[in-house]
Amino acid sequence: MRVGLTGGIASGKSTVSAIFAELGAVIIDGDQLAREVVERGTPGLAAVVEAFGPELLTPEGDLDRPAMGAIVFNDEARRKQLEAIVHPLVFERYAELEAATGPDDVVIHDIPLLAESGRADEFDEVVVVDAPEELQVRRMLEDRGWTEADARSRIGSQARREDRLAIASYVVDNTGSMEDLRARVVEIYEGLTAPAS
Repeated sequence: MRVGLTGGIASGKSTVSAIFAELGAVIIDGDQLAREVVERGTPGLAAVVEAFGPELLTPEGDLDRPAMGAIVFNDEARRKQLEAIVHPLVFERYAELEAATGPDDVVIHDIPLLAESGRADEFDEVVVVDAPEELQVRRMLEDRGWTEADARSRIGSQARREDRLAIASYVVDNTGSMEDLRARVVEIYEGLTAPAS
């Protein structure tokens, strides 16, 4: 069972992913892979430096992620240029990791930009973690210390909420308590693992 998991920034997708992992799902985390493919010494990092310049490296030779983010989140052409380098490398790693799973595993692909990628139909089911924009903004201000302008800019660079909901087989409404959230994820996991009738 291949499941796509997505949600807007600060929707609570990482928390939902962690609950799925506790329940026994195999998690393949797109954010983690996106970091992995541009680690120091990788062909991915070399390609990013070639495209964007050596000033995006820290003194230690790692990708300066905040500096990269400042460039790509306000410039769609540059963002697409970065995605053209990173996405194929990430998808290659996804395939390798998925090939190592068992036939009965529920494999959750945690993909922040699933709606944007147009790949939702590659999954048996899609779980969308949903929260209203004002709640996302409040979480970024309180939990991440961002400015409201930065928060709204990041939300604006992602798919619209309606576009994410349109690809959902299951929606996790993350406006309630942690108990509510866990109960909904358990309910979905039971649905995913129930034998087909």
